[in-house]
Amino acid sequence: MASRLTPFQIMETLVAFPTVSRDSNLPLIDWVQDYLEAHGATCIRHLHPDQPKAGLWAHAGPMQEGGIVLSGHTDVVPVDGQDWSGDPFTVTERDGRYYGRGCADMKGFDALAIWAVAEACSRDLAAPLQVALSYDEEIGVIGADPLIRDAAPQLPRAAMAIIGEPTTLQAVTGHKASVAFDVHLRGFEVHSSLSHTGVSAVMQAARLVDWANGVNATNAARHPQGTDALFDPPWTNAHVGVIEGGTAHNITARDCRFVISFRCVPGEDPEEYARAFEAQVRRVEAEMQAVQPSCFIALTRAFAAPGLAPEPDSTAEALVRGLTGDNGTHVVSYGTEAGHFQNHGYSAVVCGPGDIAQAHQPDEFIEISQFEAGHDFMRRLLDHQAKR
Repeated sequence: MASRLTPFQIMETLVAFPTVSRDSNLPLIDWVQDYLEAHGATCIRHLHPDQPKAGLWAHAGPMQEGGIVLSGHTDVVPVDGQDWSGDPFTVTERDGRYYGRGCADMKGFDALAIWAVAEACSRDLAAPLQVALSYDEEIGVIGADPLIRDAAPQLPRAAMAIIGEPTTLQAVTGHKASVAFDVHLRGFEVHSSLSHTGVSAVMQAARLVDWANGVNATNAARHPQGTDALFDPPWTNAHVGVIEGGTAHNITARDCRFVISFRCVPGEDPEEYARAFEAQVRRVEAEMQAVQPSCFIALTRAFAAPGLAPEPDSTAEALVRGLTGDNGTHVVSYGTEAGHFQNHGYSAVVCGPGDIAQAHQPDEFIEISQFEAGHDFMRRLLDHQAKR
């Protein structure tokens, strides 16, 4: 019989795999699959079509529909340029906290879910327990949809999904949708003293960024209605977080690149913002080409992630509230994989240990008390799934 690891030992192992999104997650997936199969779980992989990455779906309990799937992602954000007190990929304990990249977001939950599925293999369950581990969540919630589409149908379908992003174990029932574009502007270089004869890609990009500022100002002035009013902020916001371009201070910029994203409240359609942005791009592009026909603006869809809409009579919400005792109303402005599960017909809720405020930070941590509370949550979940 394979030895059973504690949740902490599993988290230590997961954190030690440096699964930054730009790199492979296969060594981690290999380890998890070997570990779960050694305890009797049935595992299915979904392979990334172009990169050395994979998602994993594992099943424990009776081969019947109607179970619960615990959903987590395996990738983490980079540590480059961050001031860490120790090795980011070694879990360290101090001051009542576990420190390490991913402890909060979200290898702490992954470890608890893996522990629960391994434990479920030795229990007499009335309904199955599954775990779904994706890739590339951190770069656009990319890996969940193909994992659900390709791997899940090979196993008995679960009825509900618990997505374990850090919510301090509160039941989050709604979050914003998002859409993003990589934008490349090609200008025309001339000496800056003759800038009227050239086209500065940087200055034209600034017009698009200012358009985004206008979107934010208009939306912030609206009075939010219904579910939208629960969010912080209670409106759709546009954001440019990365921009680069230009050659020298006295040359009109030949190239400029930036990323723009929209986080949309449930009452608004991300595709409407995508169309509005594209229309503004074409207006600016036409003016650039009137000066120099070789100029252009290229748009590439970076990602589009569905929101999570509160469900009437949600079975996932009811289960999590019963296990945690949380009766509050919680929505978040960040995105998760819950929207993909909901779009595929699962009842979905977001609930996991830790605080999202620690995600992506140097010296990322999860409070030990939160990790232990997550362990208690999994014990109660196993009891819920057991034969009565």
